[in-house]
Order: sequence, then structure tokens, then C-alpha cells
Amino acid sequence: MSTTMQPGTPGWLRARNDRVALTLLLEHGPLTRNRLGELSGLSKPTAAQMVARLENAGLIQVVGEASGGRGPNAAMYGVRGDRLRAVAVDISDTGITSTVVNATGPVNPTVVQPLPLAGRSPASDVGGAVNAAVAAAGVDPASVGIVCVGVQAAISELDDRLSFVDTLPGWPEAGVRNSLKAALGYDVVLDNDVNLAAMAERAVGATADVSSFALLWMGAGLGLSVDLGGTLHRGAAGGAGEIGYLPVPREAEFLAPDAVDLTDLIGGPAVSGLAQRFGGTGSGLDEQLASVTDVTGFHQALAPRIALGVIPVLAVLDPERVVLGGPTGAAGGDALARAVQSHISTHSRFRPSVVATGVPLHPVLAGARQLLVDEIRSRLLADVPTLAS
Repeated sequence: MSTTMQPGTPGWLRARNDRVALTLLLEHGPLTRNRLGELSGLSKPTAAQMVARLENAGLIQVVGEASGGRGPNAAMYGVRGDRLRAVAVDISDTGITSTVVNATGPVNPTVVQPLPLAGRSPASDVGGAVNAAVAAAGVDPASVGIVCVGVQAAISELDDRLSFVDTLPGWPEAGVRNSLKAALGYDVVLDNDVNLAAMAERAVGATADVSSFALLWMGAGLGLSVDLGGTLHRGAAGGAGEIGYLPVPREAEFLAPDAVDLTDLIGGPAVSGLAQRFGGTGSGLDEQLASVTDVTGFHQALAPRIALGVIPVLAVLDPERVVLGGPTGAAGGDALARAVQSHISTHSRFRPSVVATGVPLHPVLAGARQLLVDEIRSRLLADVPTLAS
């Protein structure tokens, strides 16, 4: 049956009203029919008809009651969470993290799994993560239709190719998205992990109030994501932001004489060694950052290194704000951000604001969740015109 309707016809008006009602339920959560009428500006009989059509289509259901004082309680309607769900997956160099995503409702449990020791493939990595997330949330696997996977790689959307796949053993460089869809049966969104973290910063983090920003991700490796007016700059083949491969500037000789590229300057091993000099102990970067005893000295030693990595970005793109993310940025917090900003202001002509990440916990999953919520809502709304045809 065709879903195309002419503007102004009764079918078109019904579909438009139904989309308005579903949008309001997605944005506000459960509402009564009367409240839907008030928010939409439509009459009570029209609101009742909208609710009936959406309920009959399986898009909404009664989720509770609202006390109105005198008379019977009014039914509260909400979007059905089991109509379409998604799973967000973050595959890092240390583990695989996943969670189920709904269009509305509470955040589901986050599952962290260790990396398999051998026999890895895209299907086994992602499939295992989806199964774990679905089991933790206690939902029907059949309700999952979309998976968003964040990986430490550059992704070319034009030809479904990956590059810089050092942390993804068993993953081919070509055709990963299509092979995942064929193997698992889900629609797959594949994105760079730092780009997803930047989406989280824009949506719920430290950059909602700026026109442009650069997120410098510092962990075992380095990554950079640049948001210009709400749009991520990905590059011709998805390689924008692979800042770890940049040669170090001449000034770095006084900080790390043996450094060849920025990874040698502010990547995981370099930061780990610096943290140990200031009292950090433990077997991994996170433990060492958390146990530094001379925090001020550590920040003063690390800040000029970070500044050397940031200044070229400022010279080329001049973002309004720089966000320090990843394990190093999150551990350093506001104090490290202030030290970096002071060093940049003292040793260059640039004056950006430098801040710590506003999403220190699972930022890649947070970005994937934001992307998936938008996608689920778009798909639900896309179903509405067929209801009135």
C-alpha cells in the first residue's frame, strides 16, 4: 500500500496529527489524552482519536494513571519500548562494553566484558556484546533492530572500509558493516569511538553552549574529534583526527627527547611513565593516574606536552573550546584543563577555553546511545504515515 498522501487531505491531516502526538510522547514521556490535546493545540476528541490510532498500531500503550482529583483517574499513555530497541557497543583496547537502548525510559545496565584471548572476529565481538546487553536488560532479543559499534579505527562510510585497526585483531579492513548485518541480522552503525564520545559531549557534556570544539582523547592511544557547528569533521576517508601519528614539534625535545610522534608524547605509555615519576602505582594506566601522589607536579609536567598537541589543531581549525577526554583527561579533571589552558595562553597566540570532559563515565556508549535514540525515534515516526492511509 502506498504511503504517499496529498497535503490537506483527511489522511494527511490524520498522519500529521499522529506524528505530533508521538513526538510529544517521545519528548515528554507518558501523557494523558487531555494533556496531549493541550500540548498539541488540538481538541479533546481529536486527541482521543490520535491516541486510539497509535494504540491500535502498537506504537503506544497505557503505562499508568494520573490522578485528576474528582472523578476516575485518567489513563497515561507512553511509547512502547518493545516496538524497537537498539544496542550500543564500545570495543576498546581493554574490553567490550555494551548496553540496550530504548526510545524512552530508564538507562539499561551496562555490561563490561574482557577481550577474547583468541579467535576474534567482528561477528563474535559484536554478537557477544549484544547478547550480554540483552541478557542484562532482560528484554526480548527479537526487539533489537539496530546496533551502533564504536571502534578504535578510521571508518570510510563511502566504501565500508576500516583503517588503523591495530586494536582489532581478526577484523578485516573491508566490508565489516555489511558482514555484521549479514551475520547478526541487525542494521549496523559503525563509528569511530572518539567521534561517538564527541556526540556525547555535544548532547550531554561540556560543549552544549559552544559553536565549535575539539575533543582530544588521551588513553592508550590518541584521538581527536572536531565538531564544527554541530557537524563532525570526518575527512575524506574517515581518517580525520588520527592525531597520534603527527610528528612532534621541535619544542618536544626538551620534554621527551626520544619522542617521534604525539603518541610518544601523550599516549598511554608516555603518560604512564610520567605518572610513575609523580607517585603513581599499579598495573594499568587508570590505576596509575588515580594513585599519583604529587598531582600538581604531574599536571605541570603533563600540561606542556598536551599543549604541544593542541596548538596545531588551534592553528588549523581554531575551535572555540578544547575538551580533554579519555582516561587521562577524565582523571586530570578541571585542574589539568586549567594547566593546559594556561600553557597555551602563555606560549601561543590562541585563547581557547580548555575544559575536562563532561562525560567521564562510558562516553563512547553515551554517544552511541544518543545516536541510537535519534534513529529509533526517526523510525517510529516514519511508521506513522502508514497508519492513516
